[in-house]
Amino acid sequence: MPKKETIRNLFDDIASGYDRFNHISSFQADKRWRRKAVNSIVDTDAPLAILDVATGTADFAIDIASRAAKGSRITGIDLSQKMLDIGKEKVLKTYFDIKLKQGDAENLEFQDCSFDRVSVAFGVRNFENLEKGLSEMMRVLKPGGKLVILELSYPEKRFIRRFYELYAFRILPIIGKRLTGNEQAFRYLPESTLKFPLPALFIPMLKQTGFSTVTHRQFMFGTCRMYTATK
Repeated sequence: MPKKETIRNLFDDIASGYDRFNHISSFQADKRWRRKAVNSIVDTDAPLAILDVATGTADFAIDIASRAAKGSRITGIDLSQKMLDIGKEKVLKTYFDIKLKQGDAENLEFQDCSFDRVSVAFGVRNFENLEKGLSEMMRVLKPGGKLVILELSYPEKRFIRRFYELYAFRILPIIGKRLTGNEQAFRYLPESTLKFPLPALFIPMLKQTGFSTVTHRQFMFGTCRMYTATK
């Protein structure tokens, strides 16, 4: 089964417990990480057109909308319809201009130079073709626009990494199974984190795609990383 279809099925299956898992497994730190990313996205008083890729249940899109200037419009796309269904219920309880639709990050249906900002929170490591996904996000950004990526990672220091791997591979699947009944999905997630390139490889990849002024910040010993890049 192609990775894309596998990912769609996986997130459809765990959608109901996904938010709780994120909060519990990160000890609520995921909320702080999102706030820091929002600060980088909403860095102007001018209205913005923002695309949130792999929007999931729309937590990040709603956080962005709550801080964006009046007149801003946020579009969220995701492969998983069940994740989007939960997100749409959340959006209906707000007054924000957020549109959610099913879409593929590697084949964006938007015209060139459509958005001032593109964001991805905890989803870029699930791309089937990372280079193609980065190129598509580059394409739909306006000149001078900004890409902000928030992604799970792992500590580079060997001693800390041992504790991280123990937690990720022994404890997280148990938490995930209790919340969703799907233990295998929460074995995939830490595996995908370990396979995702560290800054020494990912920053050059962003630059090769055409992005400039690439910056990187790490949180909680490197278990989460934020990348910003301009077109």
